[in-house]
Amino acid sequence: MKRIFVSLLAAACTLTAFAQGGNTRDGGYDGDYKSLYELVSGQQKKNEAFNLYFNYAWSFQENLDPAESMFRAKQFRIEVKGNFGDHLSYRFRHRLNRAWWSGTQDDNFSKATDIMMLGWKFNDKWSVSLGKMCQIWGGFEFDENPMYIYQYSDMIDCMDNFMAGAMVSWHPVPSQEIAVMVSNSFNGVPQYTGFAMPSHPLTYIFNWNGSLFDGLISTRWSIGTQTMARNKYSTMLILGQQLNLPRLQWYFDYMGEFDDIDRLGIATADIGHATNVRYHSFITKANWQFAPKWNLMGKGMYETTTCKDFQPGRYRISIGWVASLEFYPWEQQDLRFFLAYVGRQHNFEFAASTGMGGRVHESSHRIELGFMYRIKAY
Repeated sequence: MKRIFVSLLAAACTLTAFAQGGNTRDGGYDGDYKSLYELVSGQQKKNEAFNLYFNYAWSFQENLDPAESMFRAKQFRIEVKGNFGDHLSYRFRHRLNRAWWSGTQDDNFSKATDIMMLGWKFNDKWSVSLGKMCQIWGGFEFDENPMYIYQYSDMIDCMDNFMAGAMVSWHPVPSQEIAVMVSNSFNGVPQYTGFAMPSHPLTYIFNWNGSLFDGLISTRWSIGTQTMARNKYSTMLILGQQLNLPRLQWYFDYMGEFDDIDRLGIATADIGHATNVRYHSFITKANWQFAPKWNLMGKGMYETTTCKDFQPGRYRISIGWVASLEFYPWEQQDLRFFLAYVGRQHNFEFAASTGMGGRVHESSHRIELGFMYRIKAY
């Protein structure tokens, strides 16, 4: 949701390949906002060759369990993107509140760099993207600009998905996109004790983005496999669908991950070096513009973790919920103030027999008061 409420329906109806979310490709629908340059100089930009953004989210957080108070920069990313004519595009996004270098990177990128890519659009049907990108896994939580996320699901929170690679996109009709991506499986050196590293650590993803019934329903589906070690793989299936109404947007995502070796690390953190791990996540989120300049958001998450090598198998259930009240004071800027509540609970089944220290329930709750501001500098 990148536009003030009078244009939310228009934004929803443009959810095709080059106008979805904030992570993948050239970024999402940015709304009809004036840049700071235009506001200060009084001059209008003549082209879209250079666009500069600062994605900044800040809040005061009151953690209730355990009790703790803090002011915190939730997100701070610089983003530059543009188009030259009808064919060439580029995008760069970098995290300013993360270390610029983090160990040895096989792709020769900093961990702080999310995206550094070039795109070439051959015609209205075919395009290609090259460089470091967000992998094209489906789902609406996955693709949303991180600045707008109060709390990710456990599964996405633990994913590492900004990889160097190449993607080909095909639009059989304007409202449908089929995309195929090949990328690295890692952007660092994985530590899988006792397993031989593969000669070709690559990820293969097949993705469908759809807009149905004149934009009433949007879909983001994908399936893919990632090479983890020699003859060891991780397979993911993500099915995302969203309802777009003039004053209500609601999505439901299913995410399943099936790992020969525990890629996410959630099970490994609990029970040691885990293999044959299964993750299932169900996420739903609704935004309701109940009055001009106001939005009410609710989000729920239910996730399970199963390790086939561990009896009786499923040992962890995670439940999360988020509610926020958002106020948009100024239609000329993508700025919102918010009051949010975030709750999470992890339930460990059969904890007494796992050697996990008798843990049965772990919960956390926090209240946040802050703002999110996608500053369009130029």
